Amino acid sequence: MSRKTQSTGQRKPIVAIVGRPNVGKSALFNRLLGSRRAIVDNTPGTTRDRLYGEANWGNYGVVLVDTGGLEPNGLEYYTPLVRSQAETAIAEAAVILFVVDTVDGITALDHEIADQLRRSSKPVLLLANKADNDNRRQAIVPFYALGLGDPIAISSHHGIGIVDLWESLETQLPVVHESPPQEALCLAIVGRPNAGKSLLTNAIIGQERVIVSDNPGTTRDSIDTRLTYEGQELTLIDTAGIRRRGRVEAGIERWSVMRAHAAIERCDVAVLVTDSQNGITAQDLHIAGYAARAHRGLVVGINKWDLMDDRQEVLEKFGRLALRRLRFAPWAPLCFLSAKTRLNIDGMLQLALEIGEARTRRVSTGDLNAVIRSAATTRPPPGKGKKRLSLLFATQADVCPPTFVIFVNDTNLIHFSYRRYLENTIRRQFDFEGTAIRLVFRDRRR
Repeated sequence: MSRKTQSTGQRKPIVAIVGRPNVGKSALFNRLLGSRRAIVDNTPGTTRDRLYGEANWGNYGVVLVDTGGLEPNGLEYYTPLVRSQAETAIAEAAVILFVVDTVDGITALDHEIADQLRRSSKPVLLLANKADNDNRRQAIVPFYALGLGDPIAISSHHGIGIVDLWESLETQLPVVHESPPQEALCLAIVGRPNAGKSLLTNAIIGQERVIVSDNPGTTRDSIDTRLTYEGQELTLIDTAGIRRRGRVEAGIERWSVMRAHAAIERCDVAVLVTDSQNGITAQDLHIAGYAARAHRGLVVGINKWDLMDDRQEVLEKFGRLALRRLRFAPWAPLCFLSAKTRLNIDGMLQLALEIGEARTRRVSTGDLNAVIRSAATTRPPPGKGKKRLSLLFATQADVCPPTFVIFVNDTNLIHFSYRRYLENTIRRQFDFEGTAIRLVFRDRRR
């Protein structure tokens, strides 16, 4: 096995959803998954990258791939990039779902896509979408001219014909033997627009997995990719850029930012991609704060370092300024890298693996209480008036994030500075660098 390989997790067959823009591919993707994974909007071209999701029906499951709309190569900047993503999905698919629109009827572009799918020699199911009334169901007849067999009348929005679709799909799927699922460390690549997140994702994977452009807002959905790195299963999430709340536009961008926030909530480690040319900005701090409040691991990736002076004193000065800005999360390591030249990509992944391991670490109750007693001796707990805080007993309650319960005589005596002192002591003594930890204080009476 190579040190880094792309993987789709379990060995389920891949089913690609293709078609021209705005025929309802993403709505079908969401319907089959049973969740709103893809952004759905009436604007053509909403989906650009390949979006994967696992769906199950009865005793079998598939990996679905949502793709951008196939269009003739024209003046639209993203057209060839989106087409390349869709063609990759077609190449890796076991079965293709070709979605057409009963409202618009058959088009020249439908014929062009049908010709392309026939050349692929893959099984194709022709889905006539938006067939939610009798007139539209009658409108599927012209689609026989595409030469791809009987069209299946469906409505992704209303769930009509979905059972027929699953039953037809089952007859086309190859027999596979699923391997036991492996626990994957989830890394979310987050940051401001145009910081280099998608370029970093492609550099890690070693292929053009997501579309890269100098235009801010290129990535819209959160794109999951499974890969193996040094024997460890990883799930990499490329996310849309997160702008300041007041600048987020309604519609597609608002949904994109919500998906990016959700990626932080479900990841183990967030890799915050910043631009070395701009330093650590206020918005970078906001995004780091999201990860810290969610009690996730955090790596601050200083991207485009190939454009900086590589002298040691320049690196150290930049690091001091960055850590001063990130004083609310001094435990988050800095990683100087370049997605373009692949500088220190391995170093960043190694950091993420170490942080992922730290998040699962358990500390014995005896060792934890010894450290708490020593901390209290070195710096006695504060008090209010004549009443002083007493640290009675501590235990680790959970992992991911590491969670510690400390029993005290009165929780009203806890000051935030002493909480931080105990947190830093525990982190330093038990090597929890790189991850937020949670301290829970409880009164002895409870």
